[in-house]
Amino acid sequence: MPKIQPLPQEVINIIAAGEVIDSFAAVVRELAENAIDAQASRLSLQISLERWQVQIADDGHGMTLADLQHCALPHSTSKIHTSEDLWRITSLGFRGEALHSIAQLAELAIRSRPAESPQAGWQMTYDRLGHVQHQETVAIAPGTIITVSELFGNVPVRRQGLPAAKQQLQEIQDIIQHLALCHPQVNWSVEIEHKSWLQILAGQTAQDILPQFLRRVQPSDLGYVEHEVSEYPDSQIQLVLGLPDRYHRHKPDWLKVAVNGRYVRSPQLEQTILAGMARTLPRHRHPVAFLHLHLPPEQIDWNRHPAKTEIYLHNLDFWRQAVSEAIAQVLNLNPSEPTAAQNQRLTQLLKAAEPGGTYRLDRTVAPTDAPKSEIGLMPLKAVAQVNQMYIVTEHPNGLWLIEQHIAHERVLFEQLQAAWEPIALEQPVIVSGLRDRQVEQLQRIGLDIDPFGEQMWAVRSLPGLLAEREDQADAILELSQGGDLQTAQVATACRSAIRNGKTLTLSEMQTLIEQWQATRNPRTCPHGRPIYLALDESSLSKFFRRHWVIGKSHGI
Repeated sequence: MPKIQPLPQEVINIIAAGEVIDSFAAVVRELAENAIDAQASRLSLQISLERWQVQIADDGHGMTLADLQHCALPHSTSKIHTSEDLWRITSLGFRGEALHSIAQLAELAIRSRPAESPQAGWQMTYDRLGHVQHQETVAIAPGTIITVSELFGNVPVRRQGLPAAKQQLQEIQDIIQHLALCHPQVNWSVEIEHKSWLQILAGQTAQDILPQFLRRVQPSDLGYVEHEVSEYPDSQIQLVLGLPDRYHRHKPDWLKVAVNGRYVRSPQLEQTILAGMARTLPRHRHPVAFLHLHLPPEQIDWNRHPAKTEIYLHNLDFWRQAVSEAIAQVLNLNPSEPTAAQNQRLTQLLKAAEPGGTYRLDRTVAPTDAPKSEIGLMPLKAVAQVNQMYIVTEHPNGLWLIEQHIAHERVLFEQLQAAWEPIALEQPVIVSGLRDRQVEQLQRIGLDIDPFGEQMWAVRSLPGLLAEREDQADAILELSQGGDLQTAQVATACRSAIRNGKTLTLSEMQTLIEQWQATRNPRTCPHGRPIYLALDESSLSKFFRRHWVIGKSHGI
């Protein structure tokens, strides 16, 4: 007898089912996606890990009697019909594997009633092959209720291999949160062991959903943009981004990407988001971002993974560039955004203010022909300087308080990014005590440096902003400490920016404000510190309680 023999059909079925349904979270994902495909606006889940049971009820289209009789058979689906349809996927489910796989691994019962059915619906139970075992008429509202019991009852080794209950619940929560962000129009109600566990209220966009998951996050802490892509009709980029001066996290755990209604893993797009947020966040902090691409079906190949979390995206470089443009659009200062007076933010800003510097050369604000931002900014008029540190500006809706040093630092940093061109020095700067790695670092960032005796080197070029400074040697030592070119540009910008403690004229303040407004990322400095505090008229009115009095004699 040959050693290689075909497996029994029962074993083949269990192996195939296990590739689709490998956990409680997989059951929740497949059933919830089917409900969303059925245009459900309400989903109610009841989960019992102790009894190995999941039940989901929705108010979607429902299924007819004929659909119920076929839905659990292998590769039976209403989503696609021909091989060409595999390249035009517009639904979450399409392989016809979910219900059949569940029937292989659990006891499956479905009650459903289509909206057009005038009186009642039907209830079906299924055997391991997906055939109807029992059928009866039941009274039920339009929609579908699916009950999965004794999950993995016929595969006890799978039960033993599942993680602890806490980890399983975390996986279920992740699945539900991802679906809720992708489909904000759906209300969710989830019970665990008959106790309310999660409630998600529907909204217009993911910006309405995200604050329900993250504590201490307000909608005003998030930026949102819908970026149309003209090159591809019916395509759109939706981006929710934690504003870098308002919200970020210790861990990179809220960097999410979705494509056409489904959460996916895309390292390339995640890196695009991180690159777009570079030098806007404090050190060791990470962005909060939810990116949702709505693309033509022919741009995506979903046939990479049973869970459909790994995809192939055609024209990836194009979409990465489009995402970068969407990020830049969010990070610009939008004149229509609401602002608020928050004493806590003001206190934090004052505490974070940099004390007067010890550098020997006065910094100046040099007038430039800075390009205007693509997003029209409200006019800001400099009116005063507070403690030789903050610039007070007024605008039609209130006033802004801007820290002068880090605003100038942002301006200089972006200028250096655009043109990092070390210039030759008339007299080289002689430095000593450099290690080999420091010399290599200076060469790596483009400086011309040669040996000049025992443990001495001659630096013959410097960035233009440092070329006229008196403390060039100190600046060279700082640049030699390591890091990439961007780190060197940040150090140069910080060293060259005007210091807090320097008196500015109104003209200098106005020039600085206009240059700062034209930067790509005006919210934070390259170190991630917030640059401005916005106080709008409504907040000022509320604070001074102007609504308490009536009459012109009170100055209204």
